[in-house]
Amino acid sequence: MAEKIKVAIADDHKIFRSGVINTLTPYDNINVVFEAEDGEHLLKIMEEQQPDVILMDLKMPNMDGIQATIQVKERYPDIKVIILTMYEDDNFIVHLVENGANAYLLKNAEPEEIYEAICTTYEKGFYFSENVNLALLKKVLHKNKQQFKPTFRNNAGNTELQLNDREKEVLQLICNECTTQEISEKIFLSPRTVEGIRQKLLEKTSAKNTVGLVIYAFRNGLIE
Repeated sequence: MAEKIKVAIADDHKIFRSGVINTLTPYDNINVVFEAEDGEHLLKIMEEQQPDVILMDLKMPNMDGIQATIQVKERYPDIKVIILTMYEDDNFIVHLVENGANAYLLKNAEPEEIYEAICTTYEKGFYFSENVNLALLKKVLHKNKQQFKPTFRNNAGNTELQLNDREKEVLQLICNECTTQEISEKIFLSPRTVEGIRQKLLEKTSAKNTVGLVIYAFRNGLIE
């Protein structure tokens, strides 16, 4: 049997947490390992136990989801964070993905979409729902597109950089939600070489993670 995806839920409403757990119970590859009632509680539990994926609410007492996401990503950069909230706000989406969130879902999402988001972020590093995340992200980033010069710059905005054809190819495939193995098969390179190119892209663009690379591609007009 394949290893189960360990999921944690951080939300101050117990009824909502219970509903999400019930929603995920039928899926054999999901194991909800713990619940937290706010960001501080989440980080305390994570000192002893780390999940693979966190479903994170935004509005919580003591430490909200924004600060909790930043703290999680600083301490545990490989753990995936899915924002699950009622706030459909462009600024929240961009701010959170730029600070490491791997997906952004509304609480009225279908159970199947929550499951898909968990699996996709676990396997590929990010998930953008067609009806919310990608549309809003493109809208916000395209508003500012004119301020970026044709020469590529990293996310710090102060260093001109060049991407070679292979790096652009890998970046495009990452934006197409391809896994390392899938990219390897498509461009006939070893997975280790693909990971090396991905790491080089992170360094060149000053991106924090895969989502940051996608944002970079949007900002520089590499994908539509």
